[in-house]
Amino acid sequence: MSLIKAKEHLKKYGLEDKIIEFSVSSATVQEAAKALNCKEAKIAKTLGFIVDNKPILIVTSGDQKIDNSKYKTTFHTKAKMIPLEEVEPQIGHKVGGVCPFGISDNVKVYLDTSLKRFSIIYPACGTSNSAVELALSDLEKASNYTKWVDVCKNAK
Repeated sequence: MSLIKAKEHLKKYGLEDKIIEFSVSSATVQEAAKALNCKEAKIAKTLGFIVDNKPILIVTSGDQKIDNSKYKTTFHTKAKMIPLEEVEPQIGHKVGGVCPFGISDNVKVYLDTSLKRFSIIYPACGTSNSAVELALSDLEKASNYTKWVDVCKNAK
């Protein structure tokens, strides 16, 4: 169901032909990079947090980790990830397939500046064996993002 929701969402932007389905898992950054034969940094991982009792998503480069002090400066609260069992009910996708496409209406999406190093990135597409190849401009358009943020530790 999640792939269908993500696909329907991407279709509104003419991007449904960019979806890639794998016969292997792409649930983790490492697995997705292996399935796509690319660097982990080019995988756009989508992380779920709670801010003001509401779910948000932050899309970051696959080689990044959240910097707690930058997060707190940006969102004025401590970084609190959505508990695993709450991800699907709150976001609309299961862990391993979380993406900013076809999500619940009340979820705000933020894009981390770590993604700006790449012209093409690969977010998941609703399942643990899918991805979508997108230009940054397509990610901006299709994610309906709220704003760009800088909440990750500097890349090595």
